[in-house]
Amino acid sequence: MKQLLFFLFLFSLSSLQAQVKSAQEIDRKYLNWHNQDIKDNKIAGISLDKAYRQLLSGKQPKKQIIVAVIDGGVDINHEDLKGNIWVNEDEIANNGIDDDKNGYVDDIHGWNFLGNRKGDNVNIETYEFIRVMRDTPKDQQNTPTYLKAKQLFDKEMKKQQEQKETLEKFSSIYEKARAIVREKTGIDVHSAEDLKEVRTAGDGQLKSAKDFLSQRYGMGFTEKILEKLREANAKQLKYQLSLDFNPRKIVGDNPNDINDTNYGNNDVAGPRADHGTAVAGVIAAVRNNNLGIDGIANHVKIMVIRTTPDGDERDKDVALGIRYAVENGAHIINMSFGKDLSPGKKWVDEAVRLAEQKGVLLVHAAGNDGVNIDVVENYPSDRYLDGTEPTNWIEVGASGQKADAKLPASFSNYGQHVDLFAPGVQIASLDTANHYNTHDGTSLAAPVVAGVAALLMSYYPDLSTQQIIEILMQSGMRYPKLKVLQPIEEGKPAKVRFNTLSKTASILNAYQAIEMAEKMKSGK
Repeated sequence: MKQLLFFLFLFSLSSLQAQVKSAQEIDRKYLNWHNQDIKDNKIAGISLDKAYRQLLSGKQPKKQIIVAVIDGGVDINHEDLKGNIWVNEDEIANNGIDDDKNGYVDDIHGWNFLGNRKGDNVNIETYEFIRVMRDTPKDQQNTPTYLKAKQLFDKEMKKQQEQKETLEKFSSIYEKARAIVREKTGIDVHSAEDLKEVRTAGDGQLKSAKDFLSQRYGMGFTEKILEKLREANAKQLKYQLSLDFNPRKIVGDNPNDINDTNYGNNDVAGPRADHGTAVAGVIAAVRNNNLGIDGIANHVKIMVIRTTPDGDERDKDVALGIRYAVENGAHIINMSFGKDLSPGKKWVDEAVRLAEQKGVLLVHAAGNDGVNIDVVENYPSDRYLDGTEPTNWIEVGASGQKADAKLPASFSNYGQHVDLFAPGVQIASLDTANHYNTHDGTSLAAPVVAGVAALLMSYYPDLSTQQIIEILMQSGMRYPKLKVLQPIEEGKPAKVRFNTLSKTASILNAYQAIEMAEKMKSGK
């Protein structure tokens, strides 16, 4: 139990980061580290600052690039982002009319596929495997899809029930330790600061209680973290793992009919914009404004598309979101989300093919399960149902700060369907309401790639999407012989060569990408 609790609260500290008002309050070792250079800074960043300083100094971008962020929402009024939000100039704001006749009323900054035309929104959703189980008739519950859904359900339910039990046991031990201190000293302990006043004076029981509390506070435990973990666990059991919970009724569409498109609204922030705001910030936070962080691209606008609730996104929304981005002028689409099942993959494939035909680049986060996605597919994926692969897709794994055994993030998915890695550990970015935060995940690595792609497109607009992909994949920092710890969901990681974990065995590098783009432009 003690070991389990130790790992539980280490996890809590990495997953429940605290908002801060100013980026300057974030530890300096995390602020913009992903833009640094391995040679100059000894940090395995993307050499972006060096590229701006040495290769782009005095040059002006030639084209404004629109990057669609398909996510849970973006705080378009954030102080370090609001100047870089896409505006649909063919639409008149708030007049209740579809001025540009694109099928979406008052879509000034994008569209929300998680609500209805009255402005009501879905926040919490179930997992896809819950929906598969709920929607499968009894006489079809022996199909591979249903059986996989049931397996995923059983695994997640067991995990959440065990976590509930662990949290309850820890809470009991924690409160007993506090009660002992309170009974023997009169001090009501809630923090390490309170504990400083406790004198044990040879009392063994009091010393044990104090030691227990001291160790937990020393690990960074707070009662607020405990409460957040309990709330998250309760939400999973009550809503996301419930066969009876169906929030889609709020939307009012038929989620099984791709042609039923008369839904959604223009609320592009919604009730859960923290994740999408962080993603957008990596790409497009205003550079050199002495405020917050520096985004990667300096001539970019963010189009906001909401498809991703607190739970699994629906294939219909993703497909329509991709179509919206393509049809309304996006050059790049960032997709920092994923799930285990895709019953509507046909619709998503059709949308991806449209993007491919129009030359729109799709950047997708590989996922955070520590698995080989050559074997365990993560949706949406770079494989069409017919077995072919789109030519406009980049799949991104996450890397850390040091070019050592821990270079691939311990949580990152990997495999030959991962094209390259990019920084995705302790990335400082934006949070809602003019706040900032640090984040882990391939969700942050993908927009690093999308940002560099936008940078290349803005300075070298004559290069095709396929040429941009070729540059990104061939210009990275390569570590083919480096032995690293293979990411793993559970158990002890093995050491493998870095070149076995992705197609290119490389970390994205903006400096070398620009050098290669310059040569490609000049035909050298």
